[in-house]
Amino acid sequence: MAGTKGSKRPEEPSYGEAATRLEQILQRIEEGEVDIDQLSALVQEAAELVSLCRRKIQAAEMQVQTITAQLEREAAAELGAGEGSGVPEGGPPFGNEPA
Repeated sequence: MAGTKGSKRPEEPSYGEAATRLEQILQRIEEGEVDIDQLSALVQEAAELVSLCRRKIQAAEMQVQTITAQLEREAAAELGAGEGSGVPEGGPPFGNEPA
């Protein structure tokens, strides 16, 4: 077996898997399939899954922001390289303003 055994947590579920499990828990509770002894454990599991989903959403938002910022920097650099074309920013495209 791999030498990493025990050095990392068991693989956490994907966002989709966590959301599916949350739906299953909710359905069981709504349908009354859960007795009071199981309820506490299911609520705890649901709370952990909600926390996991929030972390995954926050991580995805940060990645999107990082990528967006990088794309904006690249676009600004490309626009900056194209400066000196003689057309002022926001000016008329033909450069023949009335005097």
